[in-house]
Amino acid sequence: MRLAADIGGTFTDIAGFDEEAGTLFFGKTLSTPDHLVEGIESGVARAGTGFTDAGLFLHGSTIAINTILERTGAKTALITTEGFRDVYEIGRINRPDSYNLFFQKHEPLVERALRFEVSERVLASGEIERPLDDREVAALARRIDELGMEAVAILFLHCYRNPDHELRAKTILEEAHPHLFVSASHELSQEYREFERTSTVVANAYIGPKVRAYIGEIDDHLKRAGFTGSFLVVQSTGGLYEAEEAQRHCVRMLESGPAAGVIGTRALCVALGLENAIAFDMGGTTAKAGVIYKGDALTTGAALLGGYEKALPVQIAMMDIFEVSAGGGSIARVDEDGALHVGPQSAGAAPGPACYGLGGTEPTVTDANLLLGRLGTERFLGGEMVLDAEAAEAAMRDRVAEPLGMETIRAADGILRIATTAMSYAVKGVTTERGLDVGDFVLVAYGGAGPLHASAVARELGISRVVIPRAPGLFSALGMLFSDLRYDFVRTWFTALETAPFDEVEAVYRALEEEGRAAIGAASVTPEEIAVRRAADMRYVGQEHAVTVDLPTEVFENGDREAIKAHFDAMHQQRYGTNAPAESAEIVSLRTTVTGTMRKPAFETVEAGAIEPPASALSGERPVYFDEAGGFVDTPTYAREALLAGNRIQGPALVEEHASTTVVLLGDTLEVDRYGNLDIAVTGRR
Repeated sequence: MRLAADIGGTFTDIAGFDEEAGTLFFGKTLSTPDHLVEGIESGVARAGTGFTDAGLFLHGSTIAINTILERTGAKTALITTEGFRDVYEIGRINRPDSYNLFFQKHEPLVERALRFEVSERVLASGEIERPLDDREVAALARRIDELGMEAVAILFLHCYRNPDHELRAKTILEEAHPHLFVSASHELSQEYREFERTSTVVANAYIGPKVRAYIGEIDDHLKRAGFTGSFLVVQSTGGLYEAEEAQRHCVRMLESGPAAGVIGTRALCVALGLENAIAFDMGGTTAKAGVIYKGDALTTGAALLGGYEKALPVQIAMMDIFEVSAGGGSIARVDEDGALHVGPQSAGAAPGPACYGLGGTEPTVTDANLLLGRLGTERFLGGEMVLDAEAAEAAMRDRVAEPLGMETIRAADGILRIATTAMSYAVKGVTTERGLDVGDFVLVAYGGAGPLHASAVARELGISRVVIPRAPGLFSALGMLFSDLRYDFVRTWFTALETAPFDEVEAVYRALEEEGRAAIGAASVTPEEIAVRRAADMRYVGQEHAVTVDLPTEVFENGDREAIKAHFDAMHQQRYGTNAPAESAEIVSLRTTVTGTMRKPAFETVEAGAIEPPASALSGERPVYFDEAGGFVDTPTYAREALLAGNRIQGPALVEEHASTTVVLLGDTLEVDRYGNLDIAVTGRR
């Protein structure tokens, strides 16, 4: 049996797969911020199983990204090449808002006084111009210990070509102070661009002690609970790697939970025969979107932490995900100028929204949904948690409605409108901004709050079809069960395409692929097969930035320069709306992905029924506010577990289940497919 745990800002989700019986089971509980492993244990118990029954434990968490965004990481020092200590602070001089007089550039995770230089130098060719002085590094190690550092990041110029100096410096530091978390940049990235490399290794060191302790705590807890299987962690690519490796290369798990949801969406797309889909995940704290395009989950080689305006990049392979601060727990507030804002602050799991009755006094998106009738007070989490409508109304009235001089219900509706607009930005961020037409995609919505808002987001963007998978509130945890072992490698290798020596290109790819096969071979689990994919970062001669182009293996075997150029031209056209087939191109970096394919669960089918849902599925009726109707409408509610394949429901309607509620808007039509997914035809428009 496999167990998967996804810890979010509000809830901890557990999904399990019994390989012998071929069945899935789930558990959901509030997260426990002070001791996260307690939430995992509680969720496993709610799923009706235990750690001793499992042979494989998979885990995804937001601890890495939250540590950076909340600036709660370790006291970290940076060691770099003489003359380059300020590269990290200078950055790329990005200024996203030229006319904002109050704009503030990114704030480094390591202050200038804790950035140290050593007199070494490696050339771009990998040749050593100035050897590393061991005594200088040893003296620096003593200084770092005196300052009480917990972590050290090492970045030497051009170490992606020759890592000898970084390796030696790391050895000296670890031998002198075994308690230090030491991270060298070449272990994380073998690409050029020193600012991005510096930012990546600093981020890894900054979160390292906290993530290492966290993963270690879970590992110890599993062993004490009698677990004797393999413990794997989900990477930001959606692939799996060993927990021991996750304790060293922590930055690779920044987006582990959201990435798993995209992997689950891709598996669902295969079952439904969909090529293009948007994975839309709305939980308690944020809303996130990723893309399945032509059957593949889109990834990127870099991302900016905290958004473009913060400009702290990480240069690692990860799922191309756009995130906004709009979740069920996002707090609504009125600023001093009388403007209504939703987020980025979140009520989280403690104290949570006002309606949770756990001490929260701020109105949230969840409170708004309750007041508008979209959530039932007695049916939240299958009735396990009774919601406090009076507390929600008081918070909404005192903090939003009265300051704005409007009715409480109108204030709640306004909060949902703002949240919907914010969530549409997440979807645009991975479609329109990538040169893709959002109208060509199906919106697959999940997370506890995703089904509540999916149709409204679809209307906002002109999307005509929404799919709500089974168990949407636990879908990211389910997605982990579809993940594979995965290792991504990249090596900067400048060469003009017209004169590229294919034997040398092949040698680089082979070396990277062998490294990936070795890593998978050393894993504690055995995959069914190993697959390899190749790509290259390319640009037109004279350009600064490159685009990543997926390339079939045959083009290298055949030395087909024209085919490579055609793939690049097509990708450039898609991304930027223009290309230059007559212009020369060059290769910047070579990329390869080595995947160890794991056995996947099958999506279970449901019993077929008539167009009319069975009488047992109709669970009641309650007034629900719809702005397009101008007020409250008596709306039927359905129990999702009682719906059959082929059942059709005309909006307005609510479909309730243990961890989520799906809103079917007026004019929309829902049909249950053979797998029990809710397939909504969005015919209405805002």
